[in-house]
Amino acid sequence: MLQCMVAKNCDPAKAYPLHIRGAELEELEAEFNPDFIRKLIPKLDWTVLRKTAFELGVAQLPEECPSEPTDEDLQMIHKVVLETRVKEAEMVCNGCGHVYVIKDGVPNMLLQDHEI
Repeated sequence: MLQCMVAKNCDPAKAYPLHIRGAELEELEAEFNPDFIRKLIPKLDWTVLRKTAFELGVAQLPEECPSEPTDEDLQMIHKVVLETRVKEAEMVCNGCGHVYVIKDGVPNMLLQDHEI
């Protein structure tokens, strides 16, 4: 998840995470590697990942990050993190309302001079 970089008129406490709206998703195929997912879990911001996955309608992840994930948990995390691509969307800052566009899977995070 990304954070808003607008310096002026943006509440830093609300600048992360950006809210995704109008998303067009693409499903990818990736080989399932449970050991890789287990090592990845501690590096994730679980609350944000869970909320984003739910908003995108991709998966209903457990409320708490599983300390001993089941195979089903690992499969869901794999699907969200490795097999879901946001192809087109807008990312909106909750702190200032700035909109960042995602086009062809690439977020445009560039700011105009007056926004820095």
